[in-house]
Amino acid sequence: MSDARPPWEDDEPDAPEAVERDPDTDDMFGAPAAPQPAPDPAPVAAPKPAPAPVPADGAAPYTVLARKYRPTTFEDLIGQEAMVRTLSNAFSTGRIAHAFMLTGVRGVGKTTTARLLARALNNETETIDSPSLALTPDGRHDAAIMAGQHMDVMEMDAASHTGVNDIRDILESVRYAPVEARYKVYVLDEVHMLSNQAFNALLKTLEEPPPHAKFIFATTEIRKVPVTILSRCQRFDLRRVESDVLSEHLGRIADREGMKVEADALALIARAAEGSVRDGLSLLDQALVQGEDGRPVETAVVRDMLGLADRAQTIALFESVMAGRTPEALEAFRTLYGYGADPIQVIGDLLEHCHAASVAKMLGPDATRLPADQARALTALGAAIPAGVLSRAWQMLLKALDEVRRAPNPAEAVEMALIRLAYAADLPGPEEALKRLQNGEPLLPGGPSAPRGSGGGGGGGGGGAQAVSVRPAPPADIRPDPQSFEAVVALIGERREIALQLDVQRYVKPVSFKPGAIVYESGAGAPVDLARKLASRLKDWTGRTWLIAANGQGGGETIIEADRRRVQETRNAILADPLVKSVMDAFPGAELGEIKEIAAPVELPVIPDEASDDDED
Repeated sequence: MSDARPPWEDDEPDAPEAVERDPDTDDMFGAPAAPQPAPDPAPVAAPKPAPAPVPADGAAPYTVLARKYRPTTFEDLIGQEAMVRTLSNAFSTGRIAHAFMLTGVRGVGKTTTARLLARALNNETETIDSPSLALTPDGRHDAAIMAGQHMDVMEMDAASHTGVNDIRDILESVRYAPVEARYKVYVLDEVHMLSNQAFNALLKTLEEPPPHAKFIFATTEIRKVPVTILSRCQRFDLRRVESDVLSEHLGRIADREGMKVEADALALIARAAEGSVRDGLSLLDQALVQGEDGRPVETAVVRDMLGLADRAQTIALFESVMAGRTPEALEAFRTLYGYGADPIQVIGDLLEHCHAASVAKMLGPDATRLPADQARALTALGAAIPAGVLSRAWQMLLKALDEVRRAPNPAEAVEMALIRLAYAADLPGPEEALKRLQNGEPLLPGGPSAPRGSGGGGGGGGGGAQAVSVRPAPPADIRPDPQSFEAVVALIGERREIALQLDVQRYVKPVSFKPGAIVYESGAGAPVDLARKLASRLKDWTGRTWLIAANGQGGGETIIEADRRRVQETRNAILADPLVKSVMDAFPGAELGEIKEIAAPVELPVIPDEASDDDED
């Protein structure tokens, strides 16, 4: 090769050989030639398209919580202790079935359990060489099975492979021994989607499978699986996860993610998941992005995210309905609807409150599985409302739920349901209504008396009909004005206004009282509408306007504080008694327990002796 350099590589920029054509002529692509600029010391490269964004720390793409925290061992399965115990006993004794049927609602772990079972059947480590539920991360076949890449473990989605030809492929391969693993495992998800022909083709092999083959089926619709298939499988029903168990599980995952979520917010997510762990993790994933500046995710934020109504407000709505206060109930619902509450969810909450009040009436507040404040409120309502009324409200709410789902305007359907419920709250039951009719009593308090039937018709008349005049409610329904503050509290209790009675006892410090006017000092934490509500109720009950002022100062004790003080004074007086002091000194560590007042003995009248009367005669 020659060492001569071509003219365009000359080091001299002003060499005459560098210019070979007229600069005023067009270039070969048709654009006019631009004058040659002076050479730049650092030429700028043409802009390149921006590369795809890559995390600064080089981390992998984000994995949703439902996949990130999928159980890898049987100990990670929550709420399925019965199934794990049965499988542990079966594997330890060697009584392992050849086919398993896993059923349950969405998100309880059917597919995950199927993969864990496939790993357990082919569990092989340096110390384990037999089927075992003691799964370890270093198993020989674990990684390939969990990734769905093991040649001896075949997963098939029956929803997309429903025909008999797909089952024929399984039947052809089941005859051959496994290549690497101990068993050939066939996992069929959503098995209820198979056609009848596919089920029939599977029957013979499922009844007499080769010893090296195992079948694991998973389905959410167990009733669609033929009984001939079910009878050949060992069935496990994966249960819904309880709300408190799921709430604790979500809290642990939030801590592992470095986030804080309020306990009530976790309880809302757990209830919304309806026993599904996957749904709960998906909702938690959505809730964690609501946290800002390292602060915990608040309950109100989660409630808005889920579109739920405030449970305290729905409990107040339930109380208004059961007390028959229709205008107040409608206003409360419209307020909730204005904040974005779903009408179907409101009816669902009312159903849950009705159930909780009924259960608390029979078993106590702990049976409701609700937060303490909500359990107390519903327990008080259950104690004040008859069981028959709660049962009737439950039936009416169930009918209302169906109407709201089918109505063109769900909000209007809810309002009509609330009107029916409030009207029916004071209606007597069938037995009580029949008894009142037989006794000639009014069916409703203050209503006209039921006419008593007379024998025959009047003389000369054919029909013998009896006219009944309908009068307005008599004044007997209006109570006289309470003459003391304690009488006001007693009247509230008689009217079954449990929540109002608790608020008055807890927050009202009387300053002055006279019939028709109450001035009090409001305690810390009192509801802002307590004075308005108390005035409205007293007006309905007494028939006159009451002036309730909450701006007083220097009020006395609340009723609860006064009761506590009296109890403490009685306790101190008993402890100061010399006899009690001597007993306490004689028995160190003894404590004064509950104090009970024993009723005074009743003196019976002296019965005269009849014999003495005869002697006197």
